[in-house]
Amino acid sequence: MLAAYFDCPGGPENLYVKEVMKPHPGEGEVLVKVSASALNRADLLQRRGKYPSPKGASDILGLEAAGRVAGLGAGCKGQWKPGDAVMALLSGGGQAEYVTVPEGHLMPVPKNLTLTQAAAIPEAWLTAFQLLHSVAKVQKGERVLIHGGASGVGMAAIQLVRLTKAIPVVTVGTQEKLEATASAGAAAGFNYRSEDFSEKVLAFTHGTGVDIILDCVGSSYWEKNLKCLSTGGRWIIYGLLSGGEVHGDLLGKLLSKRGSIHTSLLRPRDREYKEQLVKAFTEDVLPYFSGGASPHLQPVVDSIYPLHQIAQAHKFMEENKNIGKIVIEMP
Repeated sequence: MLAAYFDCPGGPENLYVKEVMKPHPGEGEVLVKVSASALNRADLLQRRGKYPSPKGASDILGLEAAGRVAGLGAGCKGQWKPGDAVMALLSGGGQAEYVTVPEGHLMPVPKNLTLTQAAAIPEAWLTAFQLLHSVAKVQKGERVLIHGGASGVGMAAIQLVRLTKAIPVVTVGTQEKLEATASAGAAAGFNYRSEDFSEKVLAFTHGTGVDIILDCVGSSYWEKNLKCLSTGGRWIIYGLLSGGEVHGDLLGKLLSKRGSIHTSLLRPRDREYKEQLVKAFTEDVLPYFSGGASPHLQPVVDSIYPLHQIAQAHKFMEENKNIGKIVIEMP
């Protein structure tokens, strides 16, 4: 089969399409013929040699995919059959023509979505769902500040916050992204390049601040985050785009707010944790992707690249141009 590959860590130019061995499903695994996958920041980090795949996972890039069931390993419980349209949460291997998946990490594709649209759901939406519900314990009426609001996780988080009847507020870097996040449901948005988002957040919340911050940025935002965090608020760190080194009185300022810091990564979690997360998402959220559901949830696809243009797709994401997900279609 064909797969996205790189021989040594480095820039997007190191990526190419390589013929590799087709995987075989093991105990309790399903073989999926992939129609489309999607890019995540983790793919860029892995390509640079900074985020290796977990032990036992495929070294091929790709943390999510959509396609059709092509085979079943021994011990599968009969939940899936050949030909079923599915989308998969993966630890790796999605950017290839076939991938093996634990059967509990698969979800049915909502009937009104294409496989290309479905590929934009698993990693981004499950990450946002986990951050909001498993980690932050979001409640109705709470105000949630989402950094990287126009990213795949950001656009998912806006809609999930609305689904919980909480209030999403975002930071983004362009006017186009402000407009896109407003269309997705953001109650307010601020351009971090041209304004102090902490001052704007405090003005929007009449001085009380936000209850939850979803932070994929890290060190460069810490002072502004604490400035606009409410008393007793929760600061959730799930990425470090600006690095992790902090200089200053972080603990003192956090203590004065009686705030808490939580950290979360989804990829290294064990099989059972992911299975429970997928089950909860399938039951609580997936029905809202179907036609006629209210509120209606929608994956946001920015652009689509064929597999042989994987390097161009990586370059596009590194330039922070995308609004929503970048999808990779298989041959």
